[in-house]
Amino acid sequence: MPDDDIFEKLRVELRRGSLIVAVLGALREERYGYTLRQTLEDAGLPIDEGALYPLLRRLEAQGLLTSEWREDAKRTKRFYRLSPAGMETLARLLAEWNAISASIVRIAEKDQ
Repeated sequence: MPDDDIFEKLRVELRRGSLIVAVLGALREERYGYTLRQTLEDAGLPIDEGALYPLLRRLEAQGLLTSEWREDAKRTKRFYRLSPAGMETLARLLAEWNAISASIVRIAEKDQ
């Protein structure tokens, strides 16, 4: 049986890339950080605030997101949404994701 530490490191690596695609997908609709976290968690992809906000800042710096501070329910919140470049990048990443997934399924089925 594989070492649990090795599995955990590989799982974290796999999740990191998956979360980027999930965040981009969720931000086709405008959301602020808390509702984005809830959306991801409800979909089975929980993410800590300490990982989410740096990811959002990085994606915005890369031009994939736009953000705007607004008052909502008497609190100022930062709302995020995909930029046009983010929409294009998401479409390309999803196509790549689907191709990789299909390849992995084909490889895994050969061994059975």
